[in-house]
Amino acid sequence: MPISTKSSWRRKSLTILGSKRIKLGRTVRFTILCLLMVLSWTNAQSAAPKPEFIVIGTGGLTGVYYPAGGAICRIVNRYRKEQGIRCSVESTRGSVANLNTLGDGDIDLAIAQSDTQYHAYNGTDVFTKYGANKNLRTVFNLHAEPFTVVASERSGIKTFDDLKGKRVNIGRPGSGQRQTMNALMRAKGWTSEDFASVHELTSIDHSRALCDDIIDAFVYSVGHPAGSIKEAANGCKIRLIPVTGEAVDSLINSNRYYQRMRIAGDMYRGNKQDTETIGVRASLIASQAISPDLIYLLVKDVFENLGAMQKMHPAFKSLEAAEMAPSNPLVPLHDGAKRYFSETGMLPGES
Repeated sequence: MPISTKSSWRRKSLTILGSKRIKLGRTVRFTILCLLMVLSWTNAQSAAPKPEFIVIGTGGLTGVYYPAGGAICRIVNRYRKEQGIRCSVESTRGSVANLNTLGDGDIDLAIAQSDTQYHAYNGTDVFTKYGANKNLRTVFNLHAEPFTVVASERSGIKTFDDLKGKRVNIGRPGSGQRQTMNALMRAKGWTSEDFASVHELTSIDHSRALCDDIIDAFVYSVGHPAGSIKEAANGCKIRLIPVTGEAVDSLINSNRYYQRMRIAGDMYRGNKQDTETIGVRASLIASQAISPDLIYLLVKDVFENLGAMQKMHPAFKSLEAAEMAPSNPLVPLHDGAKRYFSETGMLPGES
């Protein structure tokens, strides 16, 4: 005898528990289905990493620190679902301000040039009033930052000594260029009285001020090519000024955070020759309080995507993994960074 469709449908609603057959209504089946979905969602949520939010202090919008922080965050945020790290950047006045803010706990990481790292860690120079911050830790090195002196052609400035008696922008308090300019002025025995006028413009404003004949020159510690210097070169005739001489040599020989550097020619309109100068290196700095696991993942993400980072800004083209792994850092390595570099054989004596 054929089985009716109605009877077959009802048999499907029977469940065997032991030897008993229990009939489940539609409402009960729907409730069980919902419970299973909730349990599945709960398990997925418990398996996902707890979100951690990090902020990187950078610099002015037209400099290289801001895109450097942005590049790091873009790479780290690619893995936010798997790793739970959400990264963002904050525009700041630069190195000194970054390290002070990092010390106050208002940001999680900071990009800073080598001389300010040294002084912040040891409580010297502009950081004397704040005291040594022994909680600072190096994560990895970034780009080189030649100290760049840009003068208008009409100013007649051809050497660093020609800045005396001129209108010079020495940078904002808290900026890296202000720090290096102060060191050079001390080495030469100069004070602000040696200039016709001293200005404290931001990197957003100094190019326009140069071309508008408000200043004769500005100084800038920056990776090249830099947007604001291109802006100046496109707006008026400029000249890159070499920073050399006995005082500069003495400064380099007595401070290991300074290096001799060269700005390649043909990078800016009207400047075909290489320019010799002094310089520092930018690094990513963290507090030792930040989780070693988080720093490990951040370093791993960046180094495994270094090719992508090199394409994010012209100043990053020359980044090399071997130089980014600090071999003799001015500030001790963070445990998380040390773990990654040790695993990959990038620390001296551990390959």
